[in-house]
Amino acid sequence: GGSCKDLDFAGVTDVYSNGYAFMALNKNNGKAQCWGSSWSGGSCSDLDFEGVTDVVGTKNNEGCGAFVALNKHTGKAKCWGSCGSECGEVDFAGVTDVYSAEYTMMALNKNTGKVQCWGSSGVDSCSDDVNFAGATDVYSTADAFMALNKNTGKAQCWGHSSYGGSCNDLDFAGV
Repeated sequence: GGSCKDLDFAGVTDVYSNGYAFMALNKNNGKAQCWGSSWSGGSCSDLDFEGVTDVVGTKNNEGCGAFVALNKHTGKAKCWGSCGSECGEVDFAGVTDVYSAEYTMMALNKNTGKVQCWGSSGVDSCSDDVNFAGATDVYSTADAFMALNKNTGKAQCWGHSSYGGSCNDLDFAGV
C-alpha cells in the first residue's frame, strides 16, 4: 500500500521515489523502508543497504518503476522493482553517477566517459558511438539521454529521436 502513517522515520537521512514507490533510507546504518507498489520497488525489507552512496528511481511511467542503490566505494549495486531493475549484467566498478529515464537506467563513469544502460525500452542498450567523457551534466526525457559539456558546448544524445535522442545539429556553446 501507499500509506506511510505506520512507518518510523527516526534516523532517515534520505527519501527517494519513482513513479509508484518511495524509499526512506538511513545511510548511517543501511536500513531502509519502502512503500507504495511492491511491484515497482515498494518492497525492500529483504535488502541491506549498508554503504549505499546513491539511490536513483526511474522517472514516472505507466505501471512500473525501479530503484538502483549504488555503493561507489565497492562498485556494487542493488536493483529492485520492475522496468529497470534488471541490472545483473552491469559492471558498477568506477561508476560515478546513475541516471534514469522512464523505463531505462544509465550508469556513467565520468572519468572515462563509459556508459552502461539497462531497462525495458529502446534506450536500454547504449550506443557505442556515445562517449560521455568530459560531460559536466546529464539530462533525460522519457526515452532519451543527453550528456552536455558546458565548458565546450558539445553534447551527445541518444535514444528515441522524437523524445530528444538526436541533437547532432545543435550548438550548445554559451548555453
